[in-house]
Amino acid sequence: MSEQLQQVLQKQHSQQNQLAKPFEPIESDIVQLIGFYIGDEEYAIPILNIQEIIKPIEFTRVPSVPEYVLGVFNMRGNVMPLIDLARLFNLGHCEMTPHTRYIILRSENSTSIVGEAGFVIDKLTEAIKIPHSKIDPPPQTLDSRNGMIDGIGKREDSILTILKAQALLKRRF
Repeated sequence: MSEQLQQVLQKQHSQQNQLAKPFEPIESDIVQLIGFYIGDEEYAIPILNIQEIIKPIEFTRVPSVPEYVLGVFNMRGNVMPLIDLARLFNLGHCEMTPHTRYIILRSENSTSIVGEAGFVIDKLTEAIKIPHSKIDPPPQTLDSRNGMIDGIGKREDSILTILKAQALLKRRF
């Protein structure tokens, strides 16, 4: 028997042994998210894209920007845009309440400790761990290449819209 054939057979044997073992989820099979509400809908963003979550602070309006850009705010000497996700998603606008928070996002490739933009949310919910197998791709009716939805998470009692941080950070004006 040739050496190459011997290697192929060994590889197949090892794969069969792996399949015979009971499935044990590994850490990479779990997606960690931060959940929040905009209106009555629950959304989530991957935790690694979140720089921090803060209570609302003062912001300055800026002329000639889209309606969903509320203005800019100063975060420890860094000026960044503040975006109303409700307006961006055409869901009305966020009302400032005691539950309102700003989520400061950073890009996936960023090594900086400074966020890139702040997003107004109605209410923070929880840190969520969901198996990758329970996340479906966005419905085909949505443009997944340019859309803001990364996937739909299925939970026992609800579904969760998982947003793409990179798409949220993309400048549209």
